[in-house]
Amino acid sequence: MHQHTGNWPGKTVSNARGICKYENESFLLVDIPGTYSIMSNSEEEEIARDYICFGSPDATVVILDATCLERNLNLVYQIMEITPKIVVCVNLLDEAKKKKINIDLEKLESNLGVPVVGTIARKKKTLNKLMEKIKKIASEEIKPTPKNIIYEEEIEEEIQKLEKVIQNKNEYLKRWIALKLLDREEKIINGLQENLQINLKTKKIKTTIEGAEKKLQEVNITRENIRDKIVGSIVKKAEKVAKETIEYENEKYNNRDRKIDKILTSKTFGIPIMIIFLGIILWITIVGANYPSSWLSSIFEWLQARIIYGLEYIHTPLWLKGILVDGIYTTVTWIIAVMLPPMAIFFPMFTLLEDLGYLPRIAFNLDKYFKRACSSRKTSTNHVHGSWL
Repeated sequence: MHQHTGNWPGKTVSNARGICKYENESFLLVDIPGTYSIMSNSEEEEIARDYICFGSPDATVVILDATCLERNLNLVYQIMEITPKIVVCVNLLDEAKKKKINIDLEKLESNLGVPVVGTIARKKKTLNKLMEKIKKIASEEIKPTPKNIIYEEEIEEEIQKLEKVIQNKNEYLKRWIALKLLDREEKIINGLQENLQINLKTKKIKTTIEGAEKKLQEVNITRENIRDKIVGSIVKKAEKVAKETIEYENEKYNNRDRKIDKILTSKTFGIPIMIIFLGIILWITIVGANYPSSWLSSIFEWLQARIIYGLEYIHTPLWLKGILVDGIYTTVTWIIAVMLPPMAIFFPMFTLLEDLGYLPRIAFNLDKYFKRACSSRKTSTNHVHGSWL
């Protein structure tokens, strides 16, 4: 955790960066916001996409959850369209093993066309393997050739036409730029123009886009559904690769979770169970905290009497004794006695609920209420994949 934290410029989203040393070389690691997509649906997605695209990283490490690989592969394919300098890190292999999920990392690497490393974060040996791959990508010892998504034939034809009229030094990025032009993603287009110093609104490009839209409309691909077509192709590819690389020793490994979900997220029992759980936690916190609070208070009072005796013994002025005892000591010890016990009880219990996977289910139950309150609901939708111990 030798890192510096702060916010992205002009954003409320936090970032973390730090120096890592490997084989006498220093690497600046930048932790970009966690996301399942970079399609510009949220501030986090925009920051992640912009940093990968415009931050000129020497290597991009995409960390996947081994227990839900298919879902994470969507992000890999999206990033591979922006940069070939990728290392795919399949983490939580120990958790996957517990669930009897076997992943063929070599086959996954072959399917993706980029280096793949399996890691267990607690084991330094696996992290060293990851750093070795990062070093080789950053120093260009390895030059990956990503096997990008092949979209529907009609979309591919128009992408190729647009690539020919886009003037950009980065040849690899042309395909992705063409895709964003077809998708009419104005935020991304403006960002590309500003950061890459290119003009994407020339007459030639506009004419090509208009021609592409007419051609695509003939096969029922419109502005309204082209993104669905693009996302659909990515999802199908991720599903295909996942089936080829993942083996389940027990196909019904998540049946228990699904049965629990039916109860804890049901319309009938979801909210009442949540109220009962939270009520019990609050009751234990409030009632349980009284005992350690009383114990701490008695200890602090005993110490206070001795501190006063000591100060009187050395003839401390009354005003200084008032500041030290009635001011600083009494205030600090009162806060500790009152605040520490409930915090020491509440937070571990809440952490336990999160580790058990119950908090994400609470978020799922409350999602529609947050929606009615016009909340972004990000926290309630991003972590619904928790599992039970």
